[in-house]
Amino acid sequence: MVKYIPLILLGVLLNAFAQILLKKGMLSIGYFELHFQTFFPILKKVTINSYILSGLASYVISVVIWLLVLARVEVSYAYPFLSVGYVVVALVGYFIFQENLSWMRVIGIAVIIVGVLLLSRS
Repeated sequence: MVKYIPLILLGVLLNAFAQILLKKGMLSIGYFELHFQTFFPILKKVTINSYILSGLASYVISVVIWLLVLARVEVSYAYPFLSVGYVVVALVGYFIFQENLSWMRVIGIAVIIVGVLLLSRS
């Protein structure tokens, strides 16, 4: 199963990349109130936003990769690797989007990393 870790991580990282693209897309659209009157104008902005479209495409590709993973390894082995995405997104959120990264979050990220390392050796 260890030989599939690169494929697993590719799917996970692509999924995290999709989140980052979606965040960037929504930042470019800006805050909005969703009401009946604003639904279609906002929908139009979302559907033509290149970041959002790229994020959705990344999700689709990550799902295809994940299906390949699930066909090859035990789900109980592969699924916990999804937590690597939390680490990547938290770090990108901090460094790119200037989001808060408290000590509690840093400790949580460290616990996740240790858990994934232990899992990868099982």
